[in-house]
Amino acid sequence: MKPNISRRSALKTFAGSALLAAASTGLSERLSAAENAAGGALKGRVNHSVCKWCYKNVSHEDLCKAVKEMGLRSIELLETKDFDTLKKYDLTCAVVSGVPGGIENGLNRIENHEKIVEFFEHTLPVVAKAGNPNIICFSGNRKGMSDEQGLENCSVGLKRIVGLAEKHNVTIIMELLNSKVNHKDYMCDHSAWGVELCKRVGSERFKLLYDIYHMQIMEGDLVATIRKNHQYFGHYHTGGVPGRNEIDDTQEINYPAVMKAILATGFKGFVAQEFIPKRKDVIASLKQGVTICDV
Repeated sequence: MKPNISRRSALKTFAGSALLAAASTGLSERLSAAENAAGGALKGRVNHSVCKWCYKNVSHEDLCKAVKEMGLRSIELLETKDFDTLKKYDLTCAVVSGVPGGIENGLNRIENHEKIVEFFEHTLPVVAKAGNPNIICFSGNRKGMSDEQGLENCSVGLKRIVGLAEKHNVTIIMELLNSKVNHKDYMCDHSAWGVELCKRVGSERFKLLYDIYHMQIMEGDLVATIRKNHQYFGHYHTGGVPGRNEIDDTQEINYPAVMKAILATGFKGFVAQEFIPKRKDVIASLKQGVTICDV
């Protein structure tokens, strides 16, 4: 005998099944890497990198070995002294670090310009010779300064060095960071401010490092922002929100969707994993993050 199922019950069952299937599809895409941390060959559509500072208990050489085995092409936020070890493993440094003043004391203050300009004059030729594409810089903290004054000062400083960057085919990138959780008072904390700075500098050798983690915290709207402003973004970083840990189902960003949006713009640069692993096996977490982003 057939059970007596009402039309309303059937529709509820069907709708629930459809929603579950849709959710399962998205979830499986985001978690497949967790089940296959060893992974197969990368697809080759994304140039993968990783930030060394997230793996403080792994030596530079050991990370080089692990990264090479995974098929990544870069370890970044290293200084020029680290280039020899990278070369040994046929790796690049997608973003070179070491600019004086760091995050808090950047280009938004004229008094910082001389030492920053000197750093770039010395470092740009070395980076170019090694074949590395980008050097990072920072706006600095506001410390009471208006955003307009910061734009003007950063533009003045950057115009002193972009000519040399153009000559050596190396891009200077300023990182977008959140001032809500991690970097209180940092000036370049919204994509609109950074884009305006790019327009004022007016060089293809100055772009933004669009940090997905930081911008999710500050403004969200990731995919639409990438589509609208991708010509000003020279590099991307990942990270789980909240917490800046693994980029799996423990956080809110759908990285496969964001990565597809990045690739749809024609982006050919690097995307770096910049999350702090919570798991004991930090290399497995790195493999997972790379696989999630390897769309």
